[in-house]
Amino acid sequence: MFRQFVDDDLGCGSYLVGDADAGEAVVVDPAFGIEQYVEAAEREGVRITRVLETHTHADHLSGHGRFALEHALPVSIHPLARPEYSFDPLADGQTLRIGGVELRVLHTPGHRPEHCAFVVGDELVLTGDSLFVGDAARPDLAIDAREGAADLHRSVRRLAELSESVVVYPGHVSGSLCGSNMSEEHSSSIGRERQTNHALKTKLGDFVEESASLTTPKPPTTERLVALNRGPWVEARPPLRELRNAEGALVLDVRPVDVFAAGHEPGAISVALDGGSFATRAAFVLDAAEAVVLHAGSHAEADEASRLLTAVGLFEQVGFVRGDGSEQLQIVSIPEFERLRDVQVLDVREENEREEHPLPGAVAVPYRSLRVAPPVGIDQRRPVYTICASGARATLAASLLVRQGFDARAVVGGGVEDVVAGR
Repeated sequence: MFRQFVDDDLGCGSYLVGDADAGEAVVVDPAFGIEQYVEAAEREGVRITRVLETHTHADHLSGHGRFALEHALPVSIHPLARPEYSFDPLADGQTLRIGGVELRVLHTPGHRPEHCAFVVGDELVLTGDSLFVGDAARPDLAIDAREGAADLHRSVRRLAELSESVVVYPGHVSGSLCGSNMSEEHSSSIGRERQTNHALKTKLGDFVEESASLTTPKPPTTERLVALNRGPWVEARPPLRELRNAEGALVLDVRPVDVFAAGHEPGAISVALDGGSFATRAAFVLDAAEAVVLHAGSHAEADEASRLLTAVGLFEQVGFVRGDGSEQLQIVSIPEFERLRDVQVLDVREENEREEHPLPGAVAVPYRSLRVAPPVGIDQRRPVYTICASGARATLAASLLVRQGFDARAVVGGGVEDVVAGR
């Protein structure tokens, strides 16, 4: 029995592996929302007996603590993780049995020193944050990039020695910051990765240099999440309650950008739930100790936003509100933007995006920097038009600028590539 679970917003993969005949299963790299595994196990008629962690995660909160507290399950991880909780140590070459299914442990350091991959019945391998579809994990989230890259280079080659028919199931897919060139595909094979994977085609020296020069930003929640995942068990959070008003707290508006623009709470920050990478973007503009009220269109939308914020260690959620707001944001479409002349433009994409598709004449500042300080080179006396790749980050950036007194207007319904293509 095998089930893959993918969180599209965070780009995280987790797994339920077991023997249906024996009625046993283990969960690998569980998300904090463990209900999905419990429900799947009940449907399959198996009992989850253990949690396996490939490593201490730096990008999301693990559910191993909830499994331990709520279901009295043991947790297995390599001792180099130095966890502060009770655990069963994993060892390289160790074989675990789940009914009649064999699971072999391969120590694959690089992303973190304790990292392990799990080979299941010589048919598939759960590679965690080592070998991805098309690339390898980044080694700089929690350790020195050069040291980690050298280990990772060796580890992915060890995995490549498995039979070419072995199916690869990674710990992350596109959308995660744990890698830079990951595919959107949820699986591959060792044979295919031997032929196409960039990390397996790159020599050690070049791989180390590439890893050390990564420009992908490191989320500010990284150290907090490592501490939470290494430390004492984290229990389930209380349900989010609906409020009559925001009660003076910072408002995080998770509604679509057009709904936000039509009417929102004064001073609200727009991070659209449907804009992709919601949790990551919220983590870049919120402080972990900052109390926030969510502005959502429905109870379900508020619950999903709350789940994702909790997944990246943002616990200070006071509650949520619904309804319209009194403040509006001016937005412009791509055709409207293209007709403008002599205007201030702020490109809020990341450096790698700007290098691939430059926008001449624009001031460039990533959206994540705007909560800290106003952009240099922008005249506050004139309107400024924010632009990204689709409109979600542009609206986020505009909402941050409005809080600082700018007349910010977001370009939505497209982005820089559309503008460049139309010129």
